[in-house]
Amino acid sequence: MRTELAFVTPRKLPKAQSIKGRVVVLDVAFASEASGGGFNGITKPFIDGLGARLAAWVDHHDHAMHARYAGDPRFVLATKAEHGACPEMVTEELCARVGAIDTVVCHTDFDGLCSAAKWLREGKEPYPGADGDARAIDTRIGNPSALARRFDRAIRARPRDAGLLGLIVRHLATGLSDESLWIPVDEAGTELDAVERVTMELGRNYRRIDVARPSLPACTSIALLDVTHQRKMYSTRYDKTMLLLIGQERASIAVVLDGDTMTLAAPFDSGINFLEMLGLSGGMPTLVSVQKDRLAEALDRLGVSRSEIDALS
Repeated sequence: MRTELAFVTPRKLPKAQSIKGRVVVLDVAFASEASGGGFNGITKPFIDGLGARLAAWVDHHDHAMHARYAGDPRFVLATKAEHGACPEMVTEELCARVGAIDTVVCHTDFDGLCSAAKWLREGKEPYPGADGDARAIDTRIGNPSALARRFDRAIRARPRDAGLLGLIVRHLATGLSDESLWIPVDEAGTELDAVERVTMELGRNYRRIDVARPSLPACTSIALLDVTHQRKMYSTRYDKTMLLLIGQERASIAVVLDGDTMTLAAPFDSGINFLEMLGLSGGMPTLVSVQKDRLAEALDRLGVSRSEIDALS
């Protein structure tokens, strides 16, 4: 029987009854308070709803609730520092131990899709170096291969296109054996060009704030950008990941405000932990999204002067 695929995000999980048979969940973080319902409102109901049908949950995002499942062999959980990407955690030994499954539930980025494909291949890389490519893309450290960049561009261009995501998993799962499958992948990737142009335009408006009393050694400056009104000038959406990276080229930390949301980002190897700083139970230590009304609190904890904070209000 053909294994089914379900594409999800930590903030939006499906009803457990809509997922068929034995299930493996890959690269899906436990939800934190910043996700609205948090772990108790989003993740736990999904886990409980799957019950004995949950065969394995494999993830590499930090979360305080990992400890609750430490004695359950179905949960293979690590921190981002331990595993920069999820595919390297999907091993032949793990797949053999878990056995046959009916549905793979995975995150909608290259990390998640590559993990799904590797599971379908019973723990074998889709192509030599795929694990390293996933780590490079997910941590933004190192250079992913040209193959991985083609996939990543397509995913970022159409992050909610389940048909495209499924095609990418199948292409990876068959070891890239069907050259014709590159056609829709590359067609989708070209759509990112317009998104990147808008992102570059928005990125020109970052404001740099020097931190007078750094509370974190790695944070001596902040690049701050509010796109709430600016983005409405464009007919094409922007790429938040790219926008945050532009900010990190100009300062230690990038902060993007959009509507009611504030996103903070720092380099993966910076040692900065926004989860601890903001009292969040889980997620990526160097990339968090919270309510915009916590801006003053965040800037204060990062060491920005009170006068500077007041000027931004």
